Amino acid sequence: MPLPKQRHNSSRGKRRRNGHKKLEAKKLVTCSNCAKEILPHRVCPNCGFYKGKKVVE
Repeated sequence: MPLPKQRHNSSRGKRRRNGHKKLEAKKLVTCSNCAKEILPHRVCPNCGFYKGKKVVE
């Protein structure tokens, strides 16, 4: 049965297992009404518009 020629250290194994756990920057879009940066698919907290309509007073 084949065996590894060299021992892999613990940090190398952790790097392989945790490669998909990276943090990603939040994707932001500009509000069509006030041109502020907001999260997509959410009401703008500055002006209260969503998809060109006023939804929050």
